[in-house]
Amino acid sequence: MLDKRLVYVTGKGGVGKTTVAAALGLAAARAGKRTVICEVAEQERITGAFGHEPAGFTETEVAHNLHAFSIDPEQAKQEWLRHQLRSGALAGLLNQSRIFQYVTAAAPGLAEVVTMGKIWELAQLQRRKAEAAPYDLVIVDAPATGHGLALLRAPRTFANIARVGPIKNHAETIHSFTTDPKVTAVVAVALAEEMPVNETIDLERRLADEMGLRLSAALVNGVLPERFTNAEAEAMASLDGAGSTAAREALTAALRAHDRARSQRSQVARLKRGVEAPVSTLPFVLTPEVGLEDLESLSVEVERKL
Repeated sequence: MLDKRLVYVTGKGGVGKTTVAAALGLAAARAGKRTVICEVAEQERITGAFGHEPAGFTETEVAHNLHAFSIDPEQAKQEWLRHQLRSGALAGLLNQSRIFQYVTAAAPGLAEVVTMGKIWELAQLQRRKAEAAPYDLVIVDAPATGHGLALLRAPRTFANIARVGPIKNHAETIHSFTTDPKVTAVVAVALAEEMPVNETIDLERRLADEMGLRLSAALVNGVLPERFTNAEAEAMASLDGAGSTAAREALTAALRAHDRARSQRSQVARLKRGVEAPVSTLPFVLTPEVGLEDLESLSVEVERKL
């Protein structure tokens, strides 16, 4: 997977996509890949995760060989205009035009297509600006499943609307790149719970039906370790309140964790039955916030399992 040009990370909201994208980025950088983690819709969580201040629409190095970048659709649109018109001054005049702003605001999917256009540009070996160094790998911390799929679909949708001209041609170029399995991988992040598992199974089907893409991998985040066998848990439960108050509370907590871990294993097994993509698990991190040390540890797990 790290030999691709673009890795698109999506999944149900709240499953830890940003954490997984950061761990993937660290694994790629450690493998010698010049990597950028790209966030959309002006999100700036990656820089904070690495202890840096938000940098806006600027490619920022957050670790050795690893960069972060946040896409502002408005700035992406202006950059695209400058490239198409070959004139920053003319692009500025056009962008300040009320008629142009009205038309672009009304154009369905324009923000999404210029976002995908910037992702595409980051993944090119020859960048728009001569001084911009190319990346070996672009990792996209994409929106949640439904919006993430809509973002992937945007270039083809916009090409169909435009019908002719440079916008159509550029949108088709982006679509061809993002749907080429030789250069693009889609990774789904889930939790070992019913709804995230259902959404991941549905995502694989929709990727195939709507984009002609295969799901490259599913990563189940936050999986608890299996500390006891079922026989050991039964033996613990048979004590039935014996022992001190502290001992009873410890046993109760242990049994609840065992039940949750068993439920998680059941959901992971259901996901494996429901998708063709390989399914791997990542361990639960017992901290209020995932820090750099945790990201490094998770990146080793990601590297080992992918």
